[in-house]
Amino acid sequence: MNKWRFAISRRWFGYLAVAIVFAVVCVLLSNWQLARRAEKTAEIDLVDRNFDAQPVDVADVLPALDTFDPDDEWRPVLLEGTYLTDEQTLVRNRPRGGQPGFDVLVPFRTDDGIVFIVDRGWLPTGSEQDLPDVVPDAPTGDVTVTVRLRPGEPTVANRGAGEGQIATIHLPDLAERIGEPTYTGAYGVLADETPAPAEPRPASVERPVPDEGAHLSYAFQWLIFGILGFVFLGYAVRQEYRALNADDPDERRRAEEREAKRKQKRTDADIEDELLDAGAPRP
Repeated sequence: MNKWRFAISRRWFGYLAVAIVFAVVCVLLSNWQLARRAEKTAEIDLVDRNFDAQPVDVADVLPALDTFDPDDEWRPVLLEGTYLTDEQTLVRNRPRGGQPGFDVLVPFRTDDGIVFIVDRGWLPTGSEQDLPDVVPDAPTGDVTVTVRLRPGEPTVANRGAGEGQIATIHLPDLAERIGEPTYTGAYGVLADETPAPAEPRPASVERPVPDEGAHLSYAFQWLIFGILGFVFLGYAVRQEYRALNADDPDERRRAEEREAKRKQKRTDADIEDELLDAGAPRP
């Protein structure tokens, strides 16, 4: 009689199906982690390629007001014109280094008559008010600025803001508020201003720190989990085989051999106990 016949029963086929489904899920989760890692490495490559590139005229990168190529994110562009200081706006809920704060947006009218939204930098929340203590003025008159391009942000439902503030950098809303032709595909974080402002500028946006995260490690872990499902299934089959054949002479002999080997293996605790007993004073 086949001693393994029990393993081809409906019950064990059900367990095998569960192990297969579990393995498929683990593979899918592993692939998802690999895809997330690919996204992270693409972001790192984008910063490396664009952040320190030579600035070009904004019209060369943004030929239309409402378009933006994601491959141009962080790319420096040049603007010449004047700041619309009366349209300055603070963006709420911009933490940095664990400290709450605001971004300072100032529309910039280029010499071509088109408005471009410039993020001049970050300011911490004031010590006694939910506003910066001081907002440095942007330079007046003709200015040449270098900014790094960023995509606009979506609106956020049920997020309000006070007078002169906004909750998110939603460029179409800002364009409607300004009432002039405005770039709505992208805005820019300030890198340089000429002439330099009379007051210290808000804190500049720092270069993103490259961080792939632990996605590759997680991907391998999910694959290992999928394999362990089959290992556990094999272990369960083996244990049931031993239980069903406990009275078989061959299986009983193998069980005795396993028990003998187990007893021969002394644990660290056993060795420590022997050493302690050997060093203990005799009565």
